[in-house]
Amino acid sequence: MGATGTGDEGVILDDPMRTKGTAFTAEERVEHGLLGLLPYAVTTLEDQVRRCWGEVDRQATDLQRYVYLRSLQDRNEHLFYSVLAADVPTALPLVYTPTVAEGCKRFSELWRRPRGLYLAWPDRGDLRAMLRNRPHAEVDVIVVTDGQRILGIGDQGVGGMGIPVGKLSLYTLIGGIDPARTLPILLDVGTDNADLLDDPFYLGWRHRRIDDEEYFAFVEDFVAAVEAELPDVLLQWEDFATPHAAPVLARYRDRLLTFNDDIQGTAAVALGALQGASEVAGTRLAEQQVVMLGAGSAGIGVMEMVRQEMVDEGLSEADARARCWVVDVRGLLTTDRDDLSDDQRAFAHDPADVADWGLSREEGQGGLPGLADVVEHVTVGVLLGLSTAQGAFTEDIVRTMAAKVDRPVVFPLSNPTANAEARPADLDDWTDGRALIATGSPFPPLARQEGDDVPVAQCNNVYIFPAVGLAVTAARATRVTDAMMRAAARALGDASPALQDSRAPLLPAWAEVRDVADDIALAVARQAVADGVAPQASDDELRAAIRDTRWDPAY
Repeated sequence: MGATGTGDEGVILDDPMRTKGTAFTAEERVEHGLLGLLPYAVTTLEDQVRRCWGEVDRQATDLQRYVYLRSLQDRNEHLFYSVLAADVPTALPLVYTPTVAEGCKRFSELWRRPRGLYLAWPDRGDLRAMLRNRPHAEVDVIVVTDGQRILGIGDQGVGGMGIPVGKLSLYTLIGGIDPARTLPILLDVGTDNADLLDDPFYLGWRHRRIDDEEYFAFVEDFVAAVEAELPDVLLQWEDFATPHAAPVLARYRDRLLTFNDDIQGTAAVALGALQGASEVAGTRLAEQQVVMLGAGSAGIGVMEMVRQEMVDEGLSEADARARCWVVDVRGLLTTDRDDLSDDQRAFAHDPADVADWGLSREEGQGGLPGLADVVEHVTVGVLLGLSTAQGAFTEDIVRTMAAKVDRPVVFPLSNPTANAEARPADLDDWTDGRALIATGSPFPPLARQEGDDVPVAQCNNVYIFPAVGLAVTAARATRVTDAMMRAAARALGDASPALQDSRAPLLPAWAEVRDVADDIALAVARQAVADGVAPQASDDELRAAIRDTRWDPAY
């Protein structure tokens, strides 16, 4: 049989959204003019997946596995997502936390080919033109970062692009969003990382970060360009520094279909885990004293959602705030401090509340009570950490807490693993196995003498944001409301394995996360309809829309 060619010769092989590689059938090779361009044998997608996992296993380090998988994504998106779907628990830490942190640090060194858009300050007059250069005209989800507060490793400048790329991979893997309808964006406004500025291979704008006045003007220009070019897109803000994250969210949340994953996604997954823990502990969240170590945008976001949930459970605004305690690097947030933002001040306690404590155990800077003082003087039932302060939950603090409550809830949530406030194995030991634990990064299972090791729940936002993306796309929502995020949290809490077995993890296994996402998406979509930000639709109609929205990685 001869082949005359179609004008598509070889092009389809280089298109990551259309190629099948060696899985092109004999007939397809003729149709697309591929005879001679591929080895003779025709393989199945399953064969390719097994071959790729063999290659993953042969890599010496997780960073090398990360690079291999990203290169595979550049070559063949269907195969990339089929590989990830074949072993979600193994794949997640390779394509996202914790490995992505090293990928961001070495972004300029590892860079192979462009993915997404790099919108640099010197080109600010061409933002709409740059948006028009996006690879695909129709976009459902944008994830954007400025690279200033990447995980727990700080300012990575242009290297922060690893985060939007990674997040959008999970939107597809977990939430089923068509990868051709996603767009990672890096706002390159400089970097204050001296090592990057001195690195001759650094690929970003080699300049100190612009000041706030120019910064917020640039963000406004970016948002205006998105409104003009992609008015219906879901825009997710990711890894922005605390002074920018909350103000940007507040400015645009009622103007765009938008949310901040560090503030709202982190809060929702933490609340979901807390709801499971509360059921196991037999104590409603509204009855707990909750302490957060860390007053950044993520920590305050978690506490705000905890406060809202306490109010939903029947507390007054004042009583809910009185049960929330936030400690930063200086100490407890109090109303007489002059260094607090408005969102931090909402959780500040009157100095009179702690006047008789005496600061017997620990004293923060400037005479403020520290974490140990709060745990000493308050019957703390829930201890959360988003401080990036390794080991901050000391044995003394945890034992003091555990002496006052039957089932202490302790969540060291900081990323990456090296920044966690405590190791789960230590928490388990210090509380004689009574602690209900969830972490921000992956940790080994907890060993049990009876031989059944218990996996540690990881409060990874991947439980939330892909489902939110699926929900708003399927339901055609125009806004992301606080109630929608709490609906996501409650749906996640309802899926807690600990509800059936108190010894089980607080969150579903990674192997189940794609199925759980559909239930969370339905809850979010239903709430969007109830909030009036999505067209009226029945549950059956929403389920059908969610099913129809899901992209299938099969050829």
